[in-house]
Order: sequence, then C-alpha cells, then structure tokens
Amino acid sequence: MDQLTFKQVFFRIYDRKIASGEITFSRSGISKDDFTRLCTEDGFVPGEEALARMCEGMLLTDEEREELLAAAAEYL
Repeated sequence: MDQLTFKQVFFRIYDRKIASGEITFSRSGISKDDFTRLCTEDGFVPGEEALARMCEGMLLTDEEREELLAAAAEYL
C-alpha cells in the first residue's frame, strides 16, 4: 500500500475529531489560509510553527502527532 500523503493523514484525523465534537475549527490551531491551501493544493504542508499549533489545537495523541509529522517530513 502506498504511504498516505500529509493531506490524507490530516483530513482523516481532522474529520474524525470534528465529527466527534472533540475539536472545532476555531480551536484547531489551523489558519483559514492554511486550511484552504490544504483543500486546494496537492502537496501543501504548513510550516513547522503552524504544524506545532495544529498538533496542540487538534488535541493530537502522541500516535496521531507522530503520524502527522512523519507525513509532513516528506515535504519539509
């Protein structure tokens, strides 16, 4: 199986947490610009500071954080 892209990993985690009510967009740590770029640009990965804010704002577990950062590392 091919490795998932950053976008795929991000949206799998984000969608699950939004649907469960665990997070809201406004508290997710994601800027509207970065979110739009994630939706529209293949291969877009936010910078390291933005990733750190996202991991904190999305209340990622250690496993989720590792998965997301590993997917991002390919692009940074």
